[in-house]
Amino acid sequence: MPVLLNADSSFSSKQELLDLQDCPLSGDPSLDTPSPVDSQIGSPVGSGPRSPDTPGPDVPIQPHIFTGASSVPGETYGVETKPHAETPLGLQVISPDSDQLCGWGALTPKAMQVFNTPRWVLFFLSVAAFLQGMIVNGLINTVITSIERRFDLHSYETGLIVSSYDIAACIWVVFVSYFGGTGHKPRWLGWGVLIMALGSLVFALPHFTSPPYQASLPEQTGMCSANHTSSCQDKEGGEMSNYRFVFMLGQFLHGIGATPIYTLGVTYLDENVNSKSAPVYVGVFYTAAVLGPAVGYLLGGYFLSIFTEIHLTTEMTPEDPHWIGAWWIGFLAGGAAALLISFPILGYPRQLPGSQEYASKRVSEAHQLKDGSHTTASDPQFGKSVKDMPRSVLLLLKNPTFVFLCLTVATEATLVAGVSTFGPKFLESQFNLSASEASTLFGFVVVPGGGGGTLLGGYIVKRFKLRCRGIIRFCMVCAMVGLAAIFIFLIHCSSVPMAGVTAPYQSGLMGKQQLEQYKHLYDKPSKLQSGNSFSLDLNLTVDCNVNCSCIRELYNPVCGADNMMYYSPCHAGCTSINHTDVSTGKQVYSGCSCVVGNVSWGEEGFALAGKCGNSCDLLPVFLPVFFIAITFTFLCQSPTVTAILRCVPDSQRSFALGIQLIVMRTLGTIPGPIAFGAMIDISCLLWQDKCGEQGSCYLYQNSDMSRYILITAIIYKALGAIFFLLASILYKPPPESPQNSCESSDQGKMSELPIKDPPEDGVIVNPHARSASLTSV
Repeated sequence: MPVLLNADSSFSSKQELLDLQDCPLSGDPSLDTPSPVDSQIGSPVGSGPRSPDTPGPDVPIQPHIFTGASSVPGETYGVETKPHAETPLGLQVISPDSDQLCGWGALTPKAMQVFNTPRWVLFFLSVAAFLQGMIVNGLINTVITSIERRFDLHSYETGLIVSSYDIAACIWVVFVSYFGGTGHKPRWLGWGVLIMALGSLVFALPHFTSPPYQASLPEQTGMCSANHTSSCQDKEGGEMSNYRFVFMLGQFLHGIGATPIYTLGVTYLDENVNSKSAPVYVGVFYTAAVLGPAVGYLLGGYFLSIFTEIHLTTEMTPEDPHWIGAWWIGFLAGGAAALLISFPILGYPRQLPGSQEYASKRVSEAHQLKDGSHTTASDPQFGKSVKDMPRSVLLLLKNPTFVFLCLTVATEATLVAGVSTFGPKFLESQFNLSASEASTLFGFVVVPGGGGGTLLGGYIVKRFKLRCRGIIRFCMVCAMVGLAAIFIFLIHCSSVPMAGVTAPYQSGLMGKQQLEQYKHLYDKPSKLQSGNSFSLDLNLTVDCNVNCSCIRELYNPVCGADNMMYYSPCHAGCTSINHTDVSTGKQVYSGCSCVVGNVSWGEEGFALAGKCGNSCDLLPVFLPVFFIAITFTFLCQSPTVTAILRCVPDSQRSFALGIQLIVMRTLGTIPGPIAFGAMIDISCLLWQDKCGEQGSCYLYQNSDMSRYILITAIIYKALGAIFFLLASILYKPPPESPQNSCESSDQGKMSELPIKDPPEDGVIVNPHARSASLTSV
């Protein structure tokens, strides 16, 4: 017979009431299938053993529910079942016809409801993550050097521009993850993408508000016969450099807008799909986030091959050191796309249809604290007030598995941030590629490696049904394989010999045999070189160009007929332009008094504009192993996020991802580029001279660059593997319990519910009721 509830009945938690709603009591086979009426309204009324006069299973049972309207304590009222009937404890069944419809306010057309599924949510959120990665982690890293030259910025200023994104994210992520975690997640997500779109448009604004870029130089500029005047005399004040504040504002808006994507977006996906499919959904999401930077590198490399003033024509080529590409086009396109994608996200409901069923079947794998304080997070009211924030932080910090997983994410983020920022520069220096070629090649490696690894990681977790500890161990193995692949940085190419920097001038006085004795200097910094610009001038100025009055500010490298690179045509002693090479479009200089003849050229004194080629053939060896390192680095990205979501209580998932992002940025993405940049700066041989101030680096020592990057990568990879090991050892799963409400075990039998067994008469007595709480009919 049905058990009737009194409005004054109390339960230890709302979950206990939901357990009564979702599951029949075990022991009576006839109760395996709920009545049609119970199924219709989702009534939380429990059922006891049937009496002889109880109608059969084919006859609907009319439930009797105690309501708050009872005038006499314990009085029963037979109420007709309605879809919106209010349940005890103030719980209300959410109607799929109102709160779970897709639309904007009262505008919920039926045609839009086809998009109200987890797969479409995954699509729109993946596009948002893709655009964020393309803009912030792809385009900006590709065009930042062009922005530096265009707006006369120092390296530390461009570094501050890049860091503005992480600074904004660190400040904003606490509030987004804490309050957005209990709020309307799609609205937070939609407005975030909208703000990110605004940031992209602001970032492109300086191109339209600054004077047109003009870098057309007379043909004779930079040659020995020209009259040279220092560019510092005509250099205007730092008006152009003030645009750095506009770039910082754009990056700040990027950081604010992108924060909800990786906190609320992941938890919204996880809440609205079953636990078995969640790793795949998270894997697809992070795959899109990884493909974004890769596409950003490809698009950035293409846009940089277009002159920044697209309405003007120029004789310069992308190989010219004064060339500025169309860096701004990508931000306009990305901002417009983000603007469009924000509106569908804003239209999604707080919960998708069917999400309550997935929540009821989810098995908790949260780490069990020794003092039992983890049970605090199970309180439905916990986390809804700002007063609970310190306790929430303390609960997460007392979870060693969560802490070490956050540290692992930080170490991996350091490598990813450092390599993504300076990977193209490494390829450009080691294998003598142009900036556009290096960015494009780097993108081709990252697309299959990073994207495929992220997607494969989520699939492996689902395919082998890995639990939290299994996921952590899988990630540890991936970290070890990635650590082994990092040793590919042991190989390096010889630096191109540069007269006066890595090798002395030949000046036509030395033969081939004498030239060989200086070959050992190509891979070592010149002992004559020093950090003082005046001593470097002495190295660059010799008898063959002493009368040319060459200036340091004009860097325009040329490759002589002797396969020696020179600082400029003037430093090579060239007096005229002979012709333009048809095959390459580069100018050929003649009368170069410092260039030693080469039999392959047939004549002495010729030089070709641009850097000399490199005969190094290690690129086909480097790229496949580098691809393996990238693949296994990203292979554990989505599984790590899945492990973080599983090792914390459900109510703390969004906040846990927020704390994880803070740790990742403060210990990873912010110091990562700085650490890698410092390692690369140490290997610099030739610095730019900006009117007596040190600028960017022109020439690197390749062997030192490889060695320093290898040491840095080994340290962070080893730390990541150790943190994974500690997270696995210290993880304490909850005691073995039923899968969850109404979920069958492997033997196909009904799981035992974690509630007290009912009395034999089928009546549950609540001692807190004012009178008889439960009545049997």
